[in-house]
Amino acid sequence: MKIVAVCGMGIGTSVLLKMNTEQALQSLGVDAEVEAADIGVARGAARTAQIVLTSAELADEIGDVPATVIVVDSFFDVDEISQKLRDALE
Repeated sequence: MKIVAVCGMGIGTSVLLKMNTEQALQSLGVDAEVEAADIGVARGAARTAQIVLTSAELADEIGDVPATVIVVDSFFDVDEISQKLRDALE
């Protein structure tokens, strides 16, 4: 499974989201490749991903992609990320 963690600039915040997503996936026992990306790269990466994690502000900018787009309120909250991934995978 491929997951894309998206922020506006693709540097700090998306890397934080990537790391917390990897931690959440580990706690869920799910094997996935997580990629950090800015919004420009994310549009292309989301075409081959199963899940995109991003903020509410950027969710609409991802565009029409086959991936499930999940809005994360706090990129720091591993519990929130875990719950939203669990819900999406069920």
